[in-house]
Amino acid sequence: MAAKRDTRYVLSDYLVASARLGERHAWNWLYRLWHKRFVAHAWRLCGDANTAQDHVQDAWAEIYSSLGKLSNDRAFAAWAYRIVTRKVMRGQKQAARETALPMEVLEQATSDDGVAKDETQTRLMLTQAVAQLPPEQRAAIALFYGQGMRIAEIAVATDAPVGTVKTRLMHARQKLKDILKGE
Repeated sequence: MAAKRDTRYVLSDYLVASARLGERHAWNWLYRLWHKRFVAHAWRLCGDANTAQDHVQDAWAEIYSSLGKLSNDRAFAAWAYRIVTRKVMRGQKQAARETALPMEVLEQATSDDGVAKDETQTRLMLTQAVAQLPPEQRAAIALFYGQGMRIAEIAVATDAPVGTVKTRLMHARQKLKDILKGE
């Protein structure tokens, strides 16, 4: 029995097909549907909201110019996440060469959204723990739990073999467990 696809992905399939046919409105809706998710993913990888925005804008330019090369509309999400991930990783490598400053601590969680204070504290602790993971493990965790992607999709998105993705997830879970136990 096939797993039920999220409505977001079904809509995305339609929008990708329409965008490939040159429909301008489809591009706008595709952007609205995915942009915030791509920025959140980039932010998890690089730890800075402004840098994440910059990388995602660069990624959208590549997505726009390369969409014709995508052979399967259903693969858009994994393909686009792969582009975003590559842009962030290249940017991180370049930034590391340019400066030796450490990554800023993530402190964006607040209780302004009506979430109970205990839950906010838990989210903050988890966010800080995830920030301590290596970028590849952060990406795997973010895509698996944050975006609900399957391991095969993560493999495409991160340009890594399926076995490597499984290993990254296993190590990331263990590191998170160790970090959170120490808290």
